Formats: sequence, C-alpha cells, structure tokens
Amino acid sequence: MRARTLLIVLLTACVVGSAAWLVFGSPVLGVRSVAIVGNLTVATDEIRRRAAVPGLQPLATVDLAGVEGRVMEIRKLAAVEVSRSWPSTLTIEVVEREPVAVVPVNGKAALIDREGVVTEIRDVAPPRLPVLKLDRPGPADPATRAALLVVNSLPPDLARQVDQIRATSADGVSLLLADGRQVVWGAPDQAEAKVRVLSTLLAKKARIYDVSSPDVVTVK
Repeated sequence: MRARTLLIVLLTACVVGSAAWLVFGSPVLGVRSVAIVGNLTVATDEIRRRAAVPGLQPLATVDLAGVEGRVMEIRKLAAVEVSRSWPSTLTIEVVEREPVAVVPVNGKAALIDREGVVTEIRDVAPPRLPVLKLDRPGPADPATRAALLVVNSLPPDLARQVDQIRATSADGVSLLLADGRQVVWGAPDQAEAKVRVLSTLLAKKARIYDVSSPDVVTVK
C-alpha cells in the first residue's frame, strides 16, 4: 500500500513538474506572435521593437508590466495594455494620443494632445488644427490647460472656424477666427452657454464678440 501511494506521489510530481516545465520553461508555449491592436499612426514594427519580447520566450514568463512600460516610451501613445492569448500570442493594445492643437516652437510646429503632451514635431502645422499662442506652453501651465479646455469644448462647426487661440492666463482665453474676427472667451467654464450665445452672435457683423460672461455679452 505504501509502495502504491509512493508511486502515485511520484507520478503526480512528474506530471506537475512536466506541466510546470511546459508552461514556464519550454518553447512549446513560447511567444510565436505579437499582435498589435489600436495603432493608426504608430508603426507596428516600432511597437514590436519597443516591446522587445524574444521569440519563443515562454508566454507565462513575459513581464507584462515591463512590456507596457517600454511601449509607453513612444510619446504618441496615451495608454498600453498587454495580455497573453494562449497558447502562443502576446497581445499589445494601444491608444494613441490625438493632437488637438499646435504650438509654434523654434520655427517648428509642436502637435499637442488634450493633456498638453507633445505628440510630434513637424516642419509645417496641419491646417485643420488651431494654433495656440502661449507665453509658457506646457502641461503644467494654467494658461495652456485653460486653452486646451476651450479647444475640447468647441463643437466641430465652431472649431473649424478657429484659426488661433490666445491664452494670457487661466481666465484670459480668446479666439481668432479664420476671417479675422475675435472672440473674447475668458475662463474655460460655462462653455456650453458661451457656445450657444456665440453661435447666435456670429450672425451679426462685428469685429469682437465678448462672451466671457455669457449672461452679459458685448459686440463691437
């Protein structure tokens, strides 16, 4: 009876050991493909290169957090999630940063997302993005954050008319429209009311529309 019990224990240990080796030490369940999901402008090859996962590395031993950290070094990415897809695929799902405005820097055009993070620098600014005029551009600058809040609050039909956005302070935002008219926006709050009022005011011929206080507007 003891011999039988010992045999069962040994067989169980062998099975467990073999299974552990198969999962954690064998290339049988190794990484054979890296699937990239969600990228539109960032090259798939660049993401794979940053991931730096050796082929046939046991899938179970891949450091998911480490891969996420390396891929997140690509500044065009806002989020990265890495998961295992058994038996042999590592899946990397990314969310790209979407540029919403342009900041002129040393004769170049820095594209920034809604959080003020520079996604890329180009020689020429894309015509569809408004240009931000700021004294100290950056994610921590109150004027920058205010300008971006205004950018993100504009409906598409109004946003298409905006050529530049000037922010001298957190409550000193103004818009320059493509036709030369100016909108004094003020602070980024009450955006919905300001958009509603401005949509009506733009039908009136004027140079300056002050909607900084949407209850009491001024047209010049």
